[in-house]
Amino acid sequence: MKNFWTFLIILICNFAFSQKTMQGQVIDFDTTVPIAFAKINYNNKTILSDWEGKFSVDIKDDKKPIIFKYKGYYDKTHYFTEGAKFLIIKMVNDNTMKEKEIYSENEVNLIVKKIIDNKYKNQPEKVFKSFEYKNYEHLLVTANPDSISSKIDTTYKKSIFGRKKIVLDSTNYKLKKLVEKQHIYQTEKVNLIQFNEQGAKETVLASRMAGFKKPLYEYLGLNLVSYSLYENQLDILEIPVRNPLSSYGRKLFVFKLIDTVKLDNRTVYRIYFQPKKLNSDKLRGLLFVDAENFGIAKAFYRIYGIININATFTFNYMKEHRIWFPEKRKFTVVKGNNSEDLKIFGGTIKFNSSLEGIQKDASDQLYLKLESTPYDIKINEPVSFKMPSIKIDVPEASMTKPDSYWKNIRKDTLDVRRIRTYTNLDSLSVSENIEQKLLFGRKIINGYLPVSFIDVDLKTIFKYNNYEGFRLGIGGVTNNKLSEKYKISGYVAFGFKDEKFKYGITPSYLLNKETNTWVNASYDDDLSEIGQIQFATQARRFKIYDPRPINISTFYNHKTFSGFIESQYIPKTTSYFGISRSEVLPLFNYAFAPNERLYQNFNLTTAQFAIQWNPFSGYMQTSTGRLEIEKRFPKFSLQLTKSFNNIIGGDFDFTKVDFKIIHEIPYLSGQNTAFLFQSGYAVGDTPLTHLYSIAPNNLNRETLFQRITFAGKNSFETMFFNEFFSSKYVSFHVKHTFNKVKIAYKIKPLISVVTRMAWGNMDNRESHLGFEYKTMEKGFFESGVEANQIFKGFGLTFFMRYGPNALPKFEDNFALKLSYVLDLGF
Repeated sequence: MKNFWTFLIILICNFAFSQKTMQGQVIDFDTTVPIAFAKINYNNKTILSDWEGKFSVDIKDDKKPIIFKYKGYYDKTHYFTEGAKFLIIKMVNDNTMKEKEIYSENEVNLIVKKIIDNKYKNQPEKVFKSFEYKNYEHLLVTANPDSISSKIDTTYKKSIFGRKKIVLDSTNYKLKKLVEKQHIYQTEKVNLIQFNEQGAKETVLASRMAGFKKPLYEYLGLNLVSYSLYENQLDILEIPVRNPLSSYGRKLFVFKLIDTVKLDNRTVYRIYFQPKKLNSDKLRGLLFVDAENFGIAKAFYRIYGIININATFTFNYMKEHRIWFPEKRKFTVVKGNNSEDLKIFGGTIKFNSSLEGIQKDASDQLYLKLESTPYDIKINEPVSFKMPSIKIDVPEASMTKPDSYWKNIRKDTLDVRRIRTYTNLDSLSVSENIEQKLLFGRKIINGYLPVSFIDVDLKTIFKYNNYEGFRLGIGGVTNNKLSEKYKISGYVAFGFKDEKFKYGITPSYLLNKETNTWVNASYDDDLSEIGQIQFATQARRFKIYDPRPINISTFYNHKTFSGFIESQYIPKTTSYFGISRSEVLPLFNYAFAPNERLYQNFNLTTAQFAIQWNPFSGYMQTSTGRLEIEKRFPKFSLQLTKSFNNIIGGDFDFTKVDFKIIHEIPYLSGQNTAFLFQSGYAVGDTPLTHLYSIAPNNLNRETLFQRITFAGKNSFETMFFNEFFSSKYVSFHVKHTFNKVKIAYKIKPLISVVTRMAWGNMDNRESHLGFEYKTMEKGFFESGVEANQIFKGFGLTFFMRYGPNALPKFEDNFALKLSYVLDLGF
């Protein structure tokens, strides 16, 4: 009997030690994207990897192969590797399958169709007349201390001349010690989400941000991930992403039915989806679909690319309403496979780059995590709110909630690290004056330097052009330290070539703080470029230099009295209305002769109405005014200008209509496509000074290198100054910007490809005397490449002119320009 038990123990031990387990993950060789539900054949048995490509295989015979299969990929054969804890199986795409699409099976295709067809029964906004709930949201930037090595590394760094030097790197050690005590950053907010027949509205009930007495409004307006999964377009990192459950989802995604499981005692289908074209930076995920009403009960969404994004949505089944209502959202962002530093939310959060085979930076271990939990849900009870066009309302009282409020409202456990984060960052903010530095930086970005109760206008300090030569000046505007109701802006400048002073003053009064309505009066004695196109509602953009005027010689002097009102009273718009009277003196050889009368200088009395409409943007109402917190496209601008004859001395009667559409398409990969359509129409007796030259930016000189200047923004780089004028025109610009490309050490240009075109003609050409120009009835075309930010902000652009207005000498059709992008680091 004793021998029997000894034999049995030996047999069990041999069996146990012969049973080996191989764990790993199946990924795409090129993109490193996990391959979900790949077939794994071993020992005449087939298992599947999970939806993240992970698997576990029990190995009995080391000599038998493990074969990995997936449609669109070559089969991969692997043998058990002794000592390997976690294997990465890289499968290679079958190039012969590139032209073939992967289709969903009929069964799952029908289920997905029913999900889409039953949206109106499952989407709360479609089912309920009204609802509201409070939502607690917590955002962290943190790291797992266990994932960070505490050793101090010896690394090699290159000097600016490319020489290597040995340095001690304690970054990992310092980061580990920091995150053992606290998180890197955190914020909290409580918002009230309301819905009725007017639409949806969010009101911030409470908010706090570590290190700041008042939370940044930009953060409060961030929409990192959509609330609803039923919209045609999802928002992820404030970038529109195509939804697999949209009306066109089945054309873009392939679906796979995995199995059925139980959730809240209800049968649900598990359905995996991925893009038909198997590449990175595309949405993929796992859906839990109610088998009875085809509502979404749970969802996991993933994006793998230069950033890796994980989003989890859970829902609670409301039996009385037969609907799955949002229960929780979880959202994490980690650095992906990018080799460049990655900034999101305009640089608020930065993930340092790392390359395979090189020691990772400590910040590679950082991740962003957001959780939001609805509570106090009310269905079909009376809901009312003001200003439905304002997406988010932030009352002043929401920023001053005591600690006791947060203890009662918080929906999870406050760990020690979170308490220390608030304490330490608040102390750091006070000692380093971070809040004031940030406010200072905001003004610098907009071109102002705050000095006591005056913000100095940096644009007025230095300019240069061919007429004035060097122009030095000083200007500014009073700020809130002096008064919130009144402000006075003004400037004075002197041109060293024309030896004349220019100046202007504008007193303003705030009529309505909520709509940011100002009434203004102004007087200017200054120069303006002829034929320029300016929209009164155009936002101010600060440049350390303004490149185009450097080579402009044709200006006109104007002495202008004006009164105007600026307002955001109309929802999602900025509007302007003004009346002005100007004395105009052309400073070049020109005379205007309408109706057989000759004018070498003239007076204009004009009324102007301008409006910019941003219908897809989201707006926030705060104690300081209205902010555009979701800058969505397209955006539309319309401007009407009417000049009156014989009113306050006006000489001409003409009308101008100007129109502009701006559209941008951002991608999660970091690339961007931008479009600009612009047109203008002038009818009546309009002098050349107030017609259209559509922003030329090229010098009429003999050789390419003599024509090198700075490139402009949306200017025609191969069109000579004063070459074309129009009384009516249309222009179109398209520009696609790729990610930075590393060419050499510290040389990482931002590459863009650009195409521009325009058509125009001139009415009453015989009325414009002494000035030669051409028209564009046959069109003007140019295309080029921009390599911006090659080194220290400087770059190069290269454009070619072609089509009916191409020049006879081949080399004259090319333009080589310098570019400069100023990064202030705020």
